[in-house]
Amino acid sequence: MHIVSHFPRQIHEEEDWITLADGCRLAVRIWRPIDAERDPVPAILEYLPYRKRDLTAMRDAQSHAYWAGHGYAGVRVDIRGSGESDGVLRDEYLQQELDDGVEILKWLGQQTWCTGHVGMIGISWGGFNGLQIAALQPPELKAVITLCSTDDRYADDVHHMGGCLLGDNLSWASTMFDANACPPDPLLVGDRWRDMWQERLEGSGLWLAKWLQHQRRDAYWKHGSVCEDFSRIRCPVYAVSGWADGYCNAVFRLLAGLEVPRKGLVGPWSHKYPHLGVPGPAIGFLQESLRWWDHWLKGKATGIMDEPMLRVWMQESVPPSARYETRPGRWVSEPTWPSPRIDMQPFRLTSGHDLLPATATSTRSADHDEIPLTIRSPLSVGLFAGKWCSYNAPPDLPHDQRDEDGGALVFQTARLDRDIEICGQPVVELEIEADQPVAMVAIRLSDIAADDKATRISYGLLNLTHRDSDEHPQPLEPGTRYRVRVLLKHIAQQFPAGNAIRLSISSSYWPLAWPSPAPVKLTIHPGDSRLLLPYRDPQPQEEAALPEFALPEAAPPLAKTLIQPSQETWRVIRDLANDQTTLEVINDEGTYRLDDIDLELSVRITERYTYAYGNYDSLSGWTQWERCFRRGDWAVRSVTRTLMTSTADSFRLRATLDAYEDDSRVFAKSWDEEIPRDLV
Repeated sequence: MHIVSHFPRQIHEEEDWITLADGCRLAVRIWRPIDAERDPVPAILEYLPYRKRDLTAMRDAQSHAYWAGHGYAGVRVDIRGSGESDGVLRDEYLQQELDDGVEILKWLGQQTWCTGHVGMIGISWGGFNGLQIAALQPPELKAVITLCSTDDRYADDVHHMGGCLLGDNLSWASTMFDANACPPDPLLVGDRWRDMWQERLEGSGLWLAKWLQHQRRDAYWKHGSVCEDFSRIRCPVYAVSGWADGYCNAVFRLLAGLEVPRKGLVGPWSHKYPHLGVPGPAIGFLQESLRWWDHWLKGKATGIMDEPMLRVWMQESVPPSARYETRPGRWVSEPTWPSPRIDMQPFRLTSGHDLLPATATSTRSADHDEIPLTIRSPLSVGLFAGKWCSYNAPPDLPHDQRDEDGGALVFQTARLDRDIEICGQPVVELEIEADQPVAMVAIRLSDIAADDKATRISYGLLNLTHRDSDEHPQPLEPGTRYRVRVLLKHIAQQFPAGNAIRLSISSSYWPLAWPSPAPVKLTIHPGDSRLLLPYRDPQPQEEAALPEFALPEAAPPLAKTLIQPSQETWRVIRDLANDQTTLEVINDEGTYRLDDIDLELSVRITERYTYAYGNYDSLSGWTQWERCFRRGDWAVRSVTRTLMTSTADSFRLRATLDAYEDDSRVFAKSWDEEIPRDLV
């Protein structure tokens, strides 16, 4: 990362308040040129619940100051109920949040240092609400950059995938359980910090219970899903994600669904800004964003809209690993999306476990290919899947798929006689039946190297009760054949000559997804099943003409003193004596001090996903977050714990929240809730 210390315009930084019409004060930090009152600038808003004062302070300082130095006002606002803002945060993307966002934009447009033109940018939550607020069409909002977000809160968010309940639903709920237990900073809000803190501790609630009450695609999830009506977004959109991120599918849907000027960018990255992107290569994303803002907020000719609509990182073959510093590959582009240059190539499944091009003839008879194949996967399939969304990149990526394939039906091509490249969304069409009324199917696509190591390229899940509708699921009739389509994650990947392509089918994928209520035997009819791969021919002349991304750069970081380094571990523990298996994830973010505000922070996160061999009623997910803030003789600590278990009929949640001031516990609350399963 190149640190830029001198900019075209000198910067002024301030912390302030935005008072809304109902009297609520929102905390805001603003970086802007010191002469902006005389020479007004457009504003770039990032609107998050992740605490501008401390938790995102390092990142904010490097990006917002960078934009300010190039003639913008970088504006970072804490959502109502977070950071130092008034109120209580009770859920994600509530209408109150969006209405507040519209009011913030109006406030920005009225400032004497602002031209009245505003852009919104954000990763994850801030990417979501940028799209959602754009759909409300506030006149000040002229353009959006949305990163690692989604247009569909049910189909492609941390809660569900293919109608299956994701393990990250618990993990993410625990993240916000912790965040909502954090106090405001007394240096900003004064003596009322304790009353604000107590109000949040009491009022925010257990979000996981709310989410589990909506297990199908109902009005709760449709709210904030801009795919319900893409035409409501009328400002330009730049959508960004990474192949290791959980949200890459949304980039392609936004390009296909929006009617406004739009661009898409997908790199090899996890859930991170591209200038901080891991796996690498990271790019000069702040420079790229300036080209976008200069075009849409200042009317400058930057050439960005003359370039292809979509750029993606075509990944090359690599050995499987839970961590990569970089992914080899190259940038490729498509002038439009969907692209007429993508050709969906079919492969048929055979009873001999072959994966054959649809035009190829088998040495086996057609009658042989009608022999059904069955699978009843052990719960161990999925222990090496990594996270649904890679937040940290190392070490939460999928490992060698051979550890998973013993519990799956496997179909494989012959060794390839030439390089093959795919770009887009693989699809699997199955003729399938199940012996239970509720069942799921998990499908993985892997690159098989010459030494037989298996690297997962893409995957998809389908709750078979959602085969026709996420809104109106229907139970299966055991023994009845169904025709289903399983959509895998979008990907751009090269399979080199000498490697093979493998398709793996399992009836569970724990703990990435919560399993069906009981063990399931799936029956696949291979003669009527196929894989569709989005083939793309290389375009060497076109690729050579693509402008290169600049190297990453940013404004200087905040001064920070490391007190205790961070560490993260992933362990699969097989207790054979007790027939119990645990996936344990420990992320100790260490302890550090933000020197400019003399604030010491630490957090330690533990997650454990456990089952007893063959016992579906033994499944449990347990999380604990312990977070501390300290300045001089002021010290606060919160501990949140959540336990999720299930039976064939219901989910049970038990949670505790304890908060401490110095060494005295000042708040304690517990929850014990049971929520019926709804065809999940």
